[in-house]
Amino acid sequence: MNRNDRSIVGLVALAHAMVHTYELSIPILIPLWLETFPVGQGTVGLVVAAGYALFGLGALPGGILSDTVGSRKLIAGCLFGMAASFALLSVAPSIVVVALALVCWGVAASVYHPSGLSLISTGVEQRGDAFAYHGIAGNIGTAAGPLAVTLLLLVADWRVVTALLAVPAVVAGLVALRVRFDERAAVTATDGGDSKASVGISSVGEFLSESKLLFVGPFVAVFAIVMLSGLYYRGVLTFLPDLLSQMPAFAPVEFAGRELEPYRYAYAGLLTVGVAGQYAGGKLTERIPTERGIGLTFAALAVLAVVFLPAANAGLVPLLVVGAFLGFALFVIQPMYQATVAQYTPSGTRGLSYGYTYLGVFGVGSAGSAIAGAVLQYADATALFGVLAAFAVAGAAIAAVLAAR
Repeated sequence: MNRNDRSIVGLVALAHAMVHTYELSIPILIPLWLETFPVGQGTVGLVVAAGYALFGLGALPGGILSDTVGSRKLIAGCLFGMAASFALLSVAPSIVVVALALVCWGVAASVYHPSGLSLISTGVEQRGDAFAYHGIAGNIGTAAGPLAVTLLLLVADWRVVTALLAVPAVVAGLVALRVRFDERAAVTATDGGDSKASVGISSVGEFLSESKLLFVGPFVAVFAIVMLSGLYYRGVLTFLPDLLSQMPAFAPVEFAGRELEPYRYAYAGLLTVGVAGQYAGGKLTERIPTERGIGLTFAALAVLAVVFLPAANAGLVPLLVVGAFLGFALFVIQPMYQATVAQYTPSGTRGLSYGYTYLGVFGVGSAGSAIAGAVLQYADATALFGVLAAFAVAGAAIAAVLAAR
């Protein structure tokens, strides 16, 4: 990578790690909110879904802004906004204020993915490697966030922990304001059919026309794939800590005078395996058709949903093995669909394309949290994993159709 590539990858890796640190810390806090506030799983599921929904819904305007005002300002604003949101969460007196803080976090975090991924696709020459490193950084945040919360909860109340979590985002935001690079250094006349000067959307009419162009082609299949990926992702991860906490294999244990919660470490470990998944997915985008890779990964996710509970009933070792495969498969698919978006969209509206992508992944996908909460409250975990398997089967079928085209 050249100097410009390294500067961009360094910034987006830092910001991506921050975004997912906060995103995946939230499920660790859910059991504590259920203890603190007089609400059930269905209510908490809706509260979390509201924040995650804004995380996705804001991606579309975030994508448009990244095409017009540039990615650096949006990334800095994202980081400062997330810090303020977790500061608010730390003083929440009720579940209503928790919901408000999560909504504010969702709005702030929503602009990151379209701006960060657009920045990679237009500013980095070695795009495949950049997607891989970007994904690894996100998974480091994904694993480090829950682990940091777990360790901090050993010595502090959840309110203190959320206040402390606000500090790293402030530091990262200051870094984003200082680093320098060319955001469009990698755009050529052959990249998506656009010239380097063809940038951004300047009117409602242009937004509608560019959106229409996206959705009359194969991007519509990509959009369906990312929606299903988001539904599976949110559906399995939001209440997974709560499910693990109820399993005999993860009963609380006493150590050095403190009560440890093994399920939190298992959850963090599952997400840590995702680092390898992100790296493998990024490398595979350079070696196999991404549509085929997406289809195979969805098929694996369907199988894992079916065998997860039987593995849990079989004992600790089978559960950990299946959990590790689940963590790998959940994240190997992400760089594949990110690269697929770049293949099917023009560079001049790449931010818009990624805006729609993360509208699907995190906006529509946020419904997975509400669905999971409702299924668990009115049915059981077996029903939930059946629903997840159905999402994965549908994704595999659509990927097969796209590959055939």
